[in-house]
Amino acid sequence: MDNKNFSKCMKDSGIMDPKCITATECDITFMKVKDKTARVINFEQFAQALEHFTSKKGCPISQLEEKIEGAQPKNNATIAQAVKYHDDKSLYTGVYKNGGPTNVDKGPTKAGGLASHLDRSPADVRGVKKA
Repeated sequence: MDNKNFSKCMKDSGIMDPKCITATECDITFMKVKDKTARVINFEQFAQALEHFTSKKGCPISQLEEKIEGAQPKNNATIAQAVKYHDDKSLYTGVYKNGGPTNVDKGPTKAGGLASHLDRSPADVRGVKKA
């Protein structure tokens, strides 16, 4: 778990509060428990961070574990509004009215490429067609 996810976990679970465990305290605790060169923490280090928070809050670790288990992650993503010219397919015009562009040939030659444009019929050296 990296620092961003650790802070979000603490905030979503309600462990972070303005009195004793702030965002800064969360960052400091994360830096204390992680290895010097690492950017993430493992489960044992996460447990150490929880123990540090129990000493700060003065509550048993089981209470913090219950808060984490019952946490509901919050999502702050925006929801797109309805756009009638995009959502209503009966209002489509041009190429899109007929199903949109395609990169697969639908004509008589299914090979694609230059095969349908080149004339490979027999001819002499000068390119004159043999009858």
